Amino acid sequence: MVFKHQQFHETPPEIEIEFPAHAVLEGAVSDALASAGGIEATDVAVTASGSTITLTGVVARQQELARAEEVARSVEGVTEVKNDIKVTGDDQMPRGI
Repeated sequence: MVFKHQQFHETPPEIEIEFPAHAVLEGAVSDALASAGGIEATDVAVTASGSTITLTGVVARQQELARAEEVARSVEGVTEVKNDIKVTGDDQMPRGI
């Protein structure tokens, strides 16, 4: 058996994380929204900054907006939710006007 001396003398390359933590958290929240009842989440975008989730996009009803925030908060690892979702349906108008 022949042993060769190591020829690589530079700093070894750093192994990058295949999926950064924020991407994993974004995916978990997106999956939770997609499978949750009471919300049509196809027009909702999820972004993560650390453990803070920002929700953007549009929903048809006020109840969906509240449900989206509730679902996002329930995901493990989420510490804060910024809800910037807009309501585009009839439920955005106050009653009695």
